[in-house]
Amino acid sequence: MMKIPFGFQRCVAAAILGVLAACVSEPVSPPPTPSSPPPAGADKPAPTPPVVLQRGRSRWVKADWSELPGWETDAALDWWPALQRGCDKPPLEWARICVDARGITPASDASARAWIRQRMQPWRVESTEGEATGLITGYFEPLVEARRVPGGAFRVPLHGVPGDLASRKPYWSRQQIATLPIAQAALRGTTLAYVADPLDALVLQIQGSGRLQLTEANGQRKLLRVAYAGHNDHPYRSVGKWLIDQGELRSGEASWPAIKAWARANPKRLDEMLWSNPRYVFFREEALPDPSLGPKGAQNVPLTPGRSIAVDAQSVPYGTPVWLDTTEPLASTPLRRLVMAQDTGSAIVGAVRADYFWGWGDTAEQQAGRMKQPLRMWVLWPR
Repeated sequence: MMKIPFGFQRCVAAAILGVLAACVSEPVSPPPTPSSPPPAGADKPAPTPPVVLQRGRSRWVKADWSELPGWETDAALDWWPALQRGCDKPPLEWARICVDARGITPASDASARAWIRQRMQPWRVESTEGEATGLITGYFEPLVEARRVPGGAFRVPLHGVPGDLASRKPYWSRQQIATLPIAQAALRGTTLAYVADPLDALVLQIQGSGRLQLTEANGQRKLLRVAYAGHNDHPYRSVGKWLIDQGELRSGEASWPAIKAWARANPKRLDEMLWSNPRYVFFREEALPDPSLGPKGAQNVPLTPGRSIAVDAQSVPYGTPVWLDTTEPLASTPLRRLVMAQDTGSAIVGAVRADYFWGWGDTAEQQAGRMKQPLRMWVLWPR
């Protein structure tokens, strides 16, 4: 556990009077005898206790900038757009700093770091029991082919919010929606689009949003986003854990690529796997005027690939800069960078816990699907 640096100085002075005069009638006093060192085991000054802030599910321990691994080598300018977007919906504590950040872009990574250090203080995030190591996973925005009307393989629906969602708690489960005529009747007229693969529908629901390369009824193609709009109030169950419990995958192997490979090899058990997760997510359709921006997270600002994370808001408030110390999936390459806490997720619970937004596309899917790394993290908070 880090302790605030403690130090003290000890000063020893000695004066020797060596001048004797023949006319001195009074004897010269001998020099004082140096004091002996304190015996072993004598009391020493107690070290200064660390400064600690308590949060709902975490505690923050005041830290020094030198504790942040890789701080001086991060491309801080790449983080700046994520800060600017976070300042569109700033928490109260960040209003003053966001005023300073508006309309400026530092000239270099070094000047960005200097700007940060002048205004913020690092705090190490720990559990309430003092554990400083946690877990980071990854997520991404899927890109899926879709059709506005069903046809051929494109028969798996993506639904908008049904009119009776609020009046039925919990709503129909995933299996009931797939098999019961009464549940299907309640969803009539809510279909936004159709995809060809039920795994595509599942990953859109797990990730909470996605991009559709949509073919309209008239054949016109366009890129749009489907964003999270609600769910059926059933608990989320991991299909990866189900496969482990079934003995189909070993612990540590349940990455998204491995899950997809199992489904391809076991088509007769696909529904069984899908229905093991009763939660069903409903979407709303959004235009995508700027494809370089990610979906909006829980802070209600667009996520930035590689610079936004999901957190437990009872540990780290939205809109807070966070320093990550972890590694990339399947490699020992350090992943040490400044990010913004701008999202959350049902599985993101605890003090040192984060979900790293990789962006979209094949590489993002592969990295996110395999990410499950040890994590240390520091928050940067206004001075």
